[in-house]
Amino acid sequence: MQTCMTKHLILLIAPLLAACATAGASTAQIEGSKWTFAQIDGAVPVSGQTSLEIRSGQIDAYLGCNGMGSNLTIAGEKLIVGPIISTRMYCDGVMDQEHAVGRLLAASPTFKIVDGKLVRQGGGHRAVLQRTGD
Repeated sequence: MQTCMTKHLILLIAPLLAACATAGASTAQIEGSKWTFAQIDGAVPVSGQTSLEIRSGQIDAYLGCNGMGSNLTIAGEKLIVGPIISTRMYCDGVMDQEHAVGRLLAASPTFKIVDGKLVRQGGGHRAVLQRTGD
């Protein structure tokens, strides 16, 4: 009897545990949040002044020179972005990372929160961000 009950309990609990283990970041975890870039394609940001802000229906990024922003829809673990609007000033040393982040956003990247960091990936690019203030 004990073994049968144990098996049934495991069968009931296993799907719940699996759902918790595979669940990605929720909209509530990132909507209304502010972040700073810790890595862009594995490299430390060139500028020490970076930011990403996610608001309801809007995303804005800054990497030390040009600002970029877009409409935003969060669908599951994807940030659906577009069209992206950006200023176009020339800034020595920052442009490559700005272009990488622009391509990342345009690719409607996937996202997840790992150890309190926001990880975005898409379009051949990857960014890791740390939460600042909300």
